[in-house]
Amino acid sequence: MLTKGKLLKTIKDLPDKFSLDELMDRIVLLQKIDFGMEQSQKGQTKSTEQSKEKLKKWLL
Repeated sequence: MLTKGKLLKTIKDLPDKFSLDELMDRIVLLQKIDFGMEQSQKGQTKSTEQSKEKLKKWLL
């Protein structure tokens, strides 16, 4: 879960001038990384082999 601290650090790391799109992109990226880390900690991940098997019909 995102926290104020993580968001504040993200904002502080931005240059003095930035667009709203840049800020939103960073927030979305931060949220996706955070979500992935939570999934990993809960063991909700797939191995490379499992992923390849599931995506076999699209991979050559």
